[in-house]
Amino acid sequence: MSHCSGFATFVGRPNAGKSTLMNAIVGTKLAITSDRPQTTRRTIRGIVSREDGQLIIVDTPGMHRPRTLLGERLNDQVHETLADVDVVGLCLPAAEDIGPGDRFIAEQIVKTKATKFAIITKTDAASPERVAEQLVQAQALADQLGFEFDQIVPVSAATGSNIPLLTDLLIQALPEGPSLYPEDEVTDEPVEITIAEYIREAALAEARDELPHSIAVVVEEIVPREDRPEDKPLTDVRADIYVERDSQKAIVIGKKGSRLGAIGSTSRRQIEQLLGTPVYL
Repeated sequence: MSHCSGFATFVGRPNAGKSTLMNAIVGTKLAITSDRPQTTRRTIRGIVSREDGQLIIVDTPGMHRPRTLLGERLNDQVHETLADVDVVGLCLPAAEDIGPGDRFIAEQIVKTKATKFAIITKTDAASPERVAEQLVQAQALADQLGFEFDQIVPVSAATGSNIPLLTDLLIQALPEGPSLYPEDEVTDEPVEITIAEYIREAALAEARDELPHSIAVVVEEIVPREDRPEDKPLTDVRADIYVERDSQKAIVIGKKGSRLGAIGSTSRRQIEQLLGTPVYL
């Protein structure tokens, strides 16, 4: 059996389902998800290792016509990723018409040498007729720009529909080669970064109408408690939340610390699953 290995990335407008799709393919939560635009701020690698190949998925921020310096920098990350991957998947939500933003992104991927997929996402949120219409629209978009998608695949990360099929097709599209990462790894992200993203996701969810997406979290320390018995471990996690203005500190903290407590409670469950130990946050 030949063995393939290489890199794939998913691109699309903000909230096209890219991070959720990567999480579903890898089988664990690596990238945070939110219905707010530009939730993903960095590229994140998820790794799928099988007997027939190793797929490394590079998650990217949503691409769009930049209106701010942050937007320009996020787009720069996407362009750098596109230049280095073997497969690029354009994510098109099933229930949303293909518009100028999708065309703008498609124009960028036309310039790449990568194998090109159209991935119709969130099919669970659309009728079968609407999904079929979106497949036709995706083909029409390629026709307008003078190229062909190598595959057009409808999927639902929420239900798992066609996720195994998409994974198979992505691996088959990679060049032959040995594994590039240890086969027991699912990401090359440091654990501190993953934990920081879990906390940021919880903060965005708790203060969604009051807090900008530019909130940042830095994990300063992850230390197992030495005074605990072996059968009752506890890990201390210390993290700092950074906001743009002093006035936003009160928003994060909440009345008598209620919102900060909720952020800790929500993120703690994911952190404990990641570390495999109870956590004091």
